[in-house]
Amino acid sequence: MGSEPESVLRDWYKPMSFYQIWVRSFADGNGDGIGDLYGVYDKLEYIKSLGVDGIWFSPIYPSPNADYGYDISDYKDIHPDFGDLDQFKKVLFRAHGLGLKVIMDLVVNHTSDEHPWFIESCKGKDNPYSDYYIWRDEPNNWDSLFEGKAWEYVPERNQYYLHIFAKKQPDLNMDNPKVREEVKSIMRFWLDMGVDGFREDVINFISKKEGLPNGLPFLPAVNGMPYYKDGPHIHEYLAEFRKVCNEYDCFQLGEGPMTTVKSAMKYLTGPTKSLDMMFSFDHMMADCLYTEYVHRPFSLIKLKKAFTKWQKALNGKGWNALYMENHDHPRIISRYGSEHFWRESGTMLAASYIFQQGTPFIYQGQEIGMTNIKLMSIDQYVDVSSITNYHTYHLKEDPERRLHRIHLSSRDSARTPMQWNDSENAGFSKSKPWFYVNPNYRRVNVEKEESDEHSILNFYRKCLKLRKSSKTLLFGDYTEHFPKDPNIFMYERSLDGESYLVICSFSGLPVKAHKPEKFHGMSGELVLCNYPNGKNRRDHSSENAWEKIEDTFEDLRESKDIHELKEKVQDNISEWELRHGMLRPYETRVYRYVFHKR
Repeated sequence: MGSEPESVLRDWYKPMSFYQIWVRSFADGNGDGIGDLYGVYDKLEYIKSLGVDGIWFSPIYPSPNADYGYDISDYKDIHPDFGDLDQFKKVLFRAHGLGLKVIMDLVVNHTSDEHPWFIESCKGKDNPYSDYYIWRDEPNNWDSLFEGKAWEYVPERNQYYLHIFAKKQPDLNMDNPKVREEVKSIMRFWLDMGVDGFREDVINFISKKEGLPNGLPFLPAVNGMPYYKDGPHIHEYLAEFRKVCNEYDCFQLGEGPMTTVKSAMKYLTGPTKSLDMMFSFDHMMADCLYTEYVHRPFSLIKLKKAFTKWQKALNGKGWNALYMENHDHPRIISRYGSEHFWRESGTMLAASYIFQQGTPFIYQGQEIGMTNIKLMSIDQYVDVSSITNYHTYHLKEDPERRLHRIHLSSRDSARTPMQWNDSENAGFSKSKPWFYVNPNYRRVNVEKEESDEHSILNFYRKCLKLRKSSKTLLFGDYTEHFPKDPNIFMYERSLDGESYLVICSFSGLPVKAHKPEKFHGMSGELVLCNYPNGKNRRDHSSENAWEKIEDTFEDLRESKDIHELKEKVQDNISEWELRHGMLRPYETRVYRYVFHKR
C-alpha cells in the first residue's frame, strides 16, 4: 500500500462541522410517535441555521431494533418506521441544496441475526453464506460487551457464533473476501445515490486474531478485546474500502473504541492511512473507567490530558474528530457540567471543544442543553447495555443504588425525543412518543432558546461562526496552558502571529485564572464570553491583575446554597469585570491577540 495520491486527498471536511441525527427521536413528521425522515426534511432549515455544514445519520436501515439500528437486517433500504428510499432521496437532495453534506453510518462489524446472510449461514456448513460469520465448535472465554458471553449456540449448525455486542448482533467474518465485497457493494450503493461519506462503526474491531485465543480471565466484558481490537488484517481490509472511496469525492470517519493515539496514527497517517478522522474515547472517560456504568468523580485533569494528547499527536499529521456527545453517551451537562449552572456550563462546554483543531460534531439536543433523564424503574429503560449492566454488575448493591448508576450512564438519556417547544410531547410528535420525553422540556426547548439572545443554542451558533471565520481557529497550532490546574482548561490556537486564548472554568465556584507568560503586557480582544455583560470587552489586565483575588469573594466559596451563590455572583458583576483574574462559575472567555512582527 503506497501513500494516498494527492488527487484524492479529501480536505474539504476540515473546515466543516456536522450535526448528528438519531432519527427515531429527532422529529416525527407523520404523527405515529416515531421520528422519521419526513420530520428531518421539515427541520433541515433549522439544522442549516445552526451554522453546521453537514449531517451524520445514525443507522436508518431496516432493523429489528435490538440495538436500535445498529443491528441491521438490510443495508440497502430504509427502515419503514423512518420512510423509504424515495423520502431519503428527497432529504438528500434538499440537504445538498442547502449546502449540507450527508454521511451515513456504516455498521459492518456485525449484522442483525435477522439479516438474510445470517439466516442462511445458520442452515449448515455447506451453505454459500456459511463463512459470512464466525463459527466455532467450542467457544473461547470471551465476554460480550453487551450481553454475557460472546458466543451463542445454534442447534441447527451444532456450532456457536461470535457476537462482540448483543446476541442479536453476530459478527461478520471479514477474513472472507466475499464479505468484504459485500461491504464494498453497500458503500457503492449509497455513494452512487449521492451521500458524501461514512461514519464507520467500531471499525477497529473488524479483524480478529487468528485462532481466537482465550482472553485474560480477570478482565470482565473486555477480556477478548486484545484479540479483536486493531487486529492483524485491519489495515489491509480498510485499504480495500478506501479504494472505493477514492472513486468518489467522499470521506471516511472511523469509530475507534479504546484505540490508543499510537494505533490511531496508523489509520490516519502514512502508507496505511485508511480514514480521514477517528472518534477517540479517551476524553469520554474523565468520570468513569472504560464504561460510564463504572462511575468515578469527574477529573478535569484527565479530560485535559486526553484532549491535549490527541491534539499534539495529530497536529500537522492527521485530523481530529471533535465531539462531546453522541447517541452512545449520556448528556454532557449532566456529566462534565452542572444542571444547577445549566446555561453557564452548557455554553462553556461548547467552547471547550469546538475551538480545538479538528472537525466538530454536535449531537441533536446538545445545542439546547438537553440533560439526562431519570426514570423510576429499570423496566422503563430500553437500551440493551443499560439493562444488562443493571442485572450483571454491582449486584450486592441495593436496587436504588444500581438504578442511580443507570441514571448516570444510560445511553437512553441521549435518545429521549428532541425538545422543540413547550407543547405536549415537547413538539416532537402529535401522538404518544415511542420513548419518554424529559420532564424539563417546558424549560429546555428549541423555541425558548431561539428567543433568548444569550441561550445555549445561540452560543453554539456564535462558536461555529467564529471558528469558521478564522484560519487560526481552523488550522492553527494547539497549546495547552496550566495543565495541572484542577479547575480551568486553557488552550491557545496560534497561526502567523495571531493567537486565540480559550479559557474555560469547570468550577461551580469563582476561581482564579493565571495569564500565560507569553501574553504578559499585551491587551487582547475579548471576542466571546458566555456571561452576557462580558461581550466586546478588552483584556486590559496587567500581569499582576490576573493574580489578584478580591477578599469579598471568599464568602462565595463558603456558600452552601446554589441559588444564593448565583445571586451573589450576579450582584457583583461589576466587581468581576474589574478583576480579570477571576472567572465566574463555568465562565468561558475567548481572547484574540495579535503579535506584531519585528
